Amino acid sequence: MKALVYNIEGKQTGTISLPKEIFQVDLNHDLVYQVALAQQSNRRKNTAHTKDRSEKRGGGKKPWRQKGTGRARHGSKRSPIWKGGGVTFGPRNERNFKKKINKKIKRKALFMVLSEKLKKDLLFFFDQIKLEQNKTKEIAELIKKWQTNIENFKKGKILIVLADQDKKFVLAARNLPKTIVMEAKDLNSLALLESKYLIMTKSAVKLIKDTFLKEKTIKTEEQENQEKENNV
Repeated sequence: MKALVYNIEGKQTGTISLPKEIFQVDLNHDLVYQVALAQQSNRRKNTAHTKDRSEKRGGGKKPWRQKGTGRARHGSKRSPIWKGGGVTFGPRNERNFKKKINKKIKRKALFMVLSEKLKKDLLFFFDQIKLEQNKTKEIAELIKKWQTNIENFKKGKILIVLADQDKKFVLAARNLPKTIVMEAKDLNSLALLESKYLIMTKSAVKLIKDTFLKEKTIKTEEQENQEKENNV
């Protein structure tokens, strides 16, 4: 399977061979949804917190005596039914929203989204992406060139995937409202779904291939060894 490769100006320079195990996987909507939902839950920061009656200050003295007043009995001003009292069933910061994702399922969802991006002409491959001055203005001008020179590249949120960490490039792109830069090792299906266009360098593709396919091969070899031991 081959795809076009562009230079930094957005002009075609050749093609790249893509592994079908990564870029030609059939889409399973339910699986991708489950992984994206779990990743969103794992990102969630539990900051909302209300105090219950045990955490409220005061309330040591009984408001009035138990009997003889004609009023309802009360033991503390910090009861949830009093103004300034504790909150019943309010949000608590000890609640855990994290969800477990199996590595195999997470990897498969990533391959599915990558395959869909390629299928819908939303994935573009570049020889390399390097800037001379690493300035925001320079990246903005490059994106305009890409939108002009590449046929299916229009306006929308862009995710740029690099093989290595380039701090200056990340800082320069951070000021652009719809541009995100990410390392190939940190690529996930949720980041892909949140962006319309995906730009990858050839070295990033090689890193993804070496990382995920090698991991899959190692697991297969381990399973074969276990089967041999069981047979013996």
